[in-house]
Amino acid sequence: MTLKIRRYRWSDLDTILALHRICLAEVGLSPGDGVYYDDDFPRIQEIYLACGGDFLVGESASRVVAMGGLKPVDRDTVEVCRLRVHPEFQRRGFGAAMLSALEERALELGFNSLRGDTTLNQGAALALYARQGWRELSRSQVGDLVVVYGEKRLEPAPALEF
Repeated sequence: MTLKIRRYRWSDLDTILALHRICLAEVGLSPGDGVYYDDDFPRIQEIYLACGGDFLVGESASRVVAMGGLKPVDRDTVEVCRLRVHPEFQRRGFGAAMLSALEERALELGFNSLRGDTTLNQGAALALYARQGWRELSRSQVGDLVVVYGEKRLEPAPALEF
């Protein structure tokens, strides 16, 4: 099975909101827990796209099964948000493909650094970030959850020499 990654469309809203909730429930989390929320979904155009970021979705067999957003923090840094892969489609490399696509897109948009966070409940996400070269910055306790903050410096691909 392959993953086709494309830019978010308004018609994706209900699907990605459901995907967000399914993925959180899979690891025992829910919107409104102090860490995760879902009020940005109806405002993707404003929060991600109109301010210089992006929001990508991944399709497999014509079904949206993955997503991830880039929300600018400042001129150099963008936050990776909403990186999700439907539980039925995990362990196929789709999370790595989405994260790589987000990293490439961040470079195209002119960012030099990525930031993001996850929780200790999300072991697969922690492992993915570690494999992709992210480093842990800090941890904080939010209610019953431990939030892990990380970053990755982006390096443009070297130019080919002829």
